Amino acid sequence: MSSASTSGFDQYMTIFSPEGRLFQVEYTFKAISLDGLTSVGIRGEDCAVVACQCKLPDKLIERESVSRLFSLTPHTGCLMTGMMPDCRAQVHRARAEAAHFKYKFGYEMPCDVLLKRIGEINQVYTQSAEMRPLGCSMMAISYDEELDCAQLYKTDPSGFVSGHKATAIGTKQMEAKNYLEKKFRKHQSYTFDDAVEAAISCLSHVLALEFKATELEIGVVSKIDPVFRALTVEEIDRHLTRIAEKD
Repeated sequence: MSSASTSGFDQYMTIFSPEGRLFQVEYTFKAISLDGLTSVGIRGEDCAVVACQCKLPDKLIERESVSRLFSLTPHTGCLMTGMMPDCRAQVHRARAEAAHFKYKFGYEMPCDVLLKRIGEINQVYTQSAEMRPLGCSMMAISYDEELDCAQLYKTDPSGFVSGHKATAIGTKQMEAKNYLEKKFRKHQSYTFDDAVEAAISCLSHVLALEFKATELEIGVVSKIDPVFRALTVEEIDRHLTRIAEKD
């Protein structure tokens, strides 16, 4: 489509083009990839893992101050990809929704219910001209003790929500998804260590980088330890050593 024919539809959030596209929502997906990061998530037998490269825009920045891992409830955490201010705004809203649910019903908001609620909010942002979609995507994990299984869910600026065995977001998401699909054809179930190392290997493969422990952020939940937490540098280093020994 020529620029002349798209210009009118570019300006308004709520108007579809003749091809049925919302250009402003599509541009939001491009904004997510501007920081050059790729995030991956894997659900194992009794665990779930999210991982991304820790890329600092300035060498003087404290690594912990720009973490993309956030705890939403004690047992649900997320990895945010996209514009950092928008990421923090969405996390704040998710925490508020989870707290309201806990106050109203007396138990912790399940991961899938929370992500579906965030998806509903994201979808409303695509209907109103006075609001803009947030330039970020949330990948959340938890271990549901009632269902006795790990959960991995993702939502995007359009409001779409989906559960996954494995997924990716960001600059190299297609390459990462292809890599994970091949992995899952050979290996259907993952232990905790296998899931962590598969996530690291995926990032290393698609980004063509050999990581140091300080260059990765990894969030985990498991049946043994259902509380969401980030792996320490020492734990990440141990997994990197195991990967190197396998190679």
